Amino acid sequence: MHVIGTAGHVDHGKSTLIAALTGVHPDRLKEEQAREMTIELGFGWMTLPDGEEIGIVDVPGHRDFIENMLSGIGGIDAALLVIAADEGVMPQTKEHLAILDLLQIPAGIIVLTKTDLAPDPDWLDLVETDIRAAVAGTVLQDAPLVRVSAKSRTGLDTLITNLQLLLQQKPTRLDLGRPRLPIDRVFSMSGFGTVVTGTLSDGHLALGDEVVILPSGQKGRVRGLQTHKKKEETAVPGSRTAVNLSGVAAEDVRRGEVLAHPGQYQPTRRLDARLRLLKDVSAPLKHASEVKFFVGASETMATLRLLGVETLEPGQEGWIQLELRDPVVAVRGDRYILRRPSPGETLGGGVIVDHQPRGRHKRFDGKVIQSLESLAQGSPTDVLFEAALALGAAPLKEVIARSRLEAESAQAAVEALLSDGRLIALDGGRWTVDSLVIPAPHWAALNDKALQMVEAYHKSYPLRRGMPREELKSKLKIAARIFNVLVTFNIERSTLHEVGNVLALPSHEIRFDNAQQAKVQALMRQFAANPFGPPSVKESQAAVGEDVFEALVELGQLVVVGQEVVFRREDYERMVAMVRGQIEKTGQITVAEARDMFNSSRKYILGLLEHLDAIGVTVRDGDFRRLRK
Repeated sequence: MHVIGTAGHVDHGKSTLIAALTGVHPDRLKEEQAREMTIELGFGWMTLPDGEEIGIVDVPGHRDFIENMLSGIGGIDAALLVIAADEGVMPQTKEHLAILDLLQIPAGIIVLTKTDLAPDPDWLDLVETDIRAAVAGTVLQDAPLVRVSAKSRTGLDTLITNLQLLLQQKPTRLDLGRPRLPIDRVFSMSGFGTVVTGTLSDGHLALGDEVVILPSGQKGRVRGLQTHKKKEETAVPGSRTAVNLSGVAAEDVRRGEVLAHPGQYQPTRRLDARLRLLKDVSAPLKHASEVKFFVGASETMATLRLLGVETLEPGQEGWIQLELRDPVVAVRGDRYILRRPSPGETLGGGVIVDHQPRGRHKRFDGKVIQSLESLAQGSPTDVLFEAALALGAAPLKEVIARSRLEAESAQAAVEALLSDGRLIALDGGRWTVDSLVIPAPHWAALNDKALQMVEAYHKSYPLRRGMPREELKSKLKIAARIFNVLVTFNIERSTLHEVGNVLALPSHEIRFDNAQQAKVQALMRQFAANPFGPPSVKESQAAVGEDVFEALVELGQLVVVGQEVVFRREDYERMVAMVRGQIEKTGQITVAEARDMFNSSRKYILGLLEHLDAIGVTVRDGDFRRLRK
């Protein structure tokens, strides 16, 4: 599941575009609809042609509401930069683009809206040229540009196709087992109580989970979960999630707080970070400046301490330590935005390198700067783990090569990761550089996906014993080496059963309803009445239905020996034993002799004997069958 967000200047058609795509108008406040302008965050959702359901966050474009925009844009997988054809690139277009670049939003599409208002095609070409110049050097430099008109609905299919292709290339968010939901809305519903919403990351939430609201520390329990207004048992990373809470009052929760499992996150009032100052800020940034700090859905005032320099010039990068007025929940690697409080202006942003520094740094201590440089790269264990996360399942030597660690550091990091279970050696035994390894979150996600696919197969085909092994491998799209380990892993833990080439959940059983059972009993009476000349395959299928017939074959109650010949299991085994016995006595048997022995017709006997040839019981020698040696 993915979440995308809009960005762009006020009145460039973001909300109208979402309404055209989803059928859901994201402006939920009367004031917003009256002013035809988004003030708070809006939300919509849609299903792509490939079946994926995505969430869409609509953010305000007006300068006065830019800070509301920041509370929703951080958790998205891709952005739609919306630019109206009749106006082109405007001030908030540039500011939103700068924010997308600072947050390193991983993908995006430029949407040229209101094309029906353009005077002629040449005008659109000129606007596109201006847009390409504006996005040069940003994360959207190579983004596709799609011309649309929400009014006439032209270009929407092309936009959806481009969006689907874009998201198909983005990996599913990893489940790291430490869920956090930056809260961007809080409200109370009659009969339900407190509801909070946000984009879930780093882990999943399930019904009944104990949770804590940070930094306030209030504890509660998950009473209900919804994604796109559909009830869920479990909310997965990357999903727009509404959480109905028990034990927490709505008036005691504020936007910007974080919902998490108890004991997994600690709020902080101090952060070390790398800062990139935007090129077009109005003035250099000085030490001890008061700034607004935005991370996740939270914002707070902060005092900025420049490390190693007195000022930071527009376009420069540097190290900073932030002293926060209010505690926030953040982790290493989170991206943030800084704004000047008055007059309002986006200053820049970057990445947090230490979310729990030990104390206030000496500003011009070379060792501090060196330590921050190292932290930016991460500890050897962190670096190796991030390399493994980027590669997924891969030979260990490829992970080490990507990490660029020295041999001694790499070996220690591998030992640590294997020891604490964050890295899994798929080959078992003592690891070598050729060992196939996979990060635990990838393994857990792959394992869950496999079990979910088997469960879905049972639901689609309840009368089949299970899912063919090769079909599961094909749908998982993984190498045979990994797949075999995955299947063995689940069989050893009894989470999967294997019968022949079929995989099934232990809880799965083929069960006939009363009507089906009655038809089965009637068919079996026909088989019992004429065991050596029973109903044909087509007649049996007509009597009970193809699905039930296939289930009887899978259960072993019927044995198909030819295109049109089928026997009950007990009759089949009796016939095989009689054929064996006759050949052992006389050394051979003909079709005519077998036909007379069973008082049956040539169709049934020829089908049986050809079947016995095929499975290696007999071998044909002219008109005779002999036992295969």
